[in-house]
Amino acid sequence: MKIIKTKFVNLKIIKLKKNSDSRGHLAETYRKNLFEGKDLIFDYKVYSKKEVLRGFHFQYKNRQIKYVTVLKGKVLDCVIDLRKNSKTFGKVFKIILSEKNGLSLYVPDGFAHSYLTLDKENIVYYKLSNYYSPKYESGIIWNDKSLRINWPVKKPKVSAKDRKLMSYKDFLKKFKYL
Repeated sequence: MKIIKTKFVNLKIIKLKKNSDSRGHLAETYRKNLFEGKDLIFDYKVYSKKEVLRGFHFQYKNRQIKYVTVLKGKVLDCVIDLRKNSKTFGKVFKIILSEKNGLSLYVPDGFAHSYLTLDKENIVYYKLSNYYSPKYESGIIWNDKSLRINWPVKKPKVSAKDRKLMSYKDFLKKFKYL
């Protein structure tokens, strides 16, 4: 595994090392000693068809560090820095994560997270530092014009719940920061 720093403090890209032979391949996906801070205690996987957009999600209490890996397919992973006093507050970071490129993303708490699926079938695997707390969950609408995100799909499949998320401006009024 190789850790690649970004311009966002503690937001890291992880390049998985794939060992292949005629039978297939294996790749180490997580090593606790490479990640400082809280333990990642909760895992889940998400299966999505093509052009599904999930997010932007965050928990304003019981905030979560997220370690995101694509086991099958390809996604455009996108985060918004919502951390108080961060030099990149309100800025967006985007990256393609795929089974093929072997990249994962370590997202510190204080970010809103979203992704758009790009292949016919996509399996995304998460490790998180806190359990899911629906009563503390919130989010920012995926197509907020002030964020200037150029999504490659104009009409993605978005859940009814995610279509009702607040604007970035409303986030600033309600929370100010995470």
